[in-house]
Amino acid sequence: MARFEMHNAETATMGGENNADVFCEMGLMYATGRGCSVDLVAAHKWLNIAAIKGHDRAAELRADLAATMEKMQLVEALRAAREWMTVH
Repeated sequence: MARFEMHNAETATMGGENNADVFCEMGLMYATGRGCSVDLVAAHKWLNIAAIKGHDRAAELRADLAATMEKMQLVEALRAAREWMTVH
């Protein structure tokens, strides 16, 4: 599986179906600590963005992850996704 660098997701445009796959992979990377430290807030952010882009599996993973997060973590993740969507 390919390794995704943070700058790939940060600079990706909202167009294109394959970006949802990249965002989902970023979420999985942060959720599992694959190549980085586990960061549930970042994981939820990227899974949320992938789900918004129509990635069904990301929506399922996001729901599972949200069930394990504290309320403030979830608030932070939702805010980060909203900010990213506003800029991109």
